[in-house]
Amino acid sequence: MKGKIDKSDEQWRKELAPDVYRVTREKGTELAFTGRYWSSKDTGMYLCAACGEELFTSDDKYDSGSGWPSFSAPAGQAVVEEKLDRSHGMIRTEVTCSRCDAHLGHVFPDGPPETGLRYCINSAALDFRERD
Repeated sequence: MKGKIDKSDEQWRKELAPDVYRVTREKGTELAFTGRYWSSKDTGMYLCAACGEELFTSDDKYDSGSGWPSFSAPAGQAVVEEKLDRSHGMIRTEVTCSRCDAHLGHVFPDGPPETGLRYCINSAALDFRERD
């Protein structure tokens, strides 16, 4: 992971598209089955839409049926952070980018057998770089 990014809310608002800002800085979510990557089968690397950090590989992406891109593991232990989320009357585990603190989505303990985890990530929080 590269160095930590610390920008003001005003800087993020200027740099990010409105939908990316809403999800990554305001902890929003997109509707299920609407994001550009939920059904993608392309091979490559999924990056943080806010800072470009490499977060997830297509090798760990699977169809969870949830309507959001789902991954069994991040690209490395240090690239995401997990935080307790008690919003909306639920107790969940929020996933954020370790480099810029962007909200990505949530992780749930109902994933495939390899890890048992489902990283349920908003497409708006991701960019994609195709594998050569």
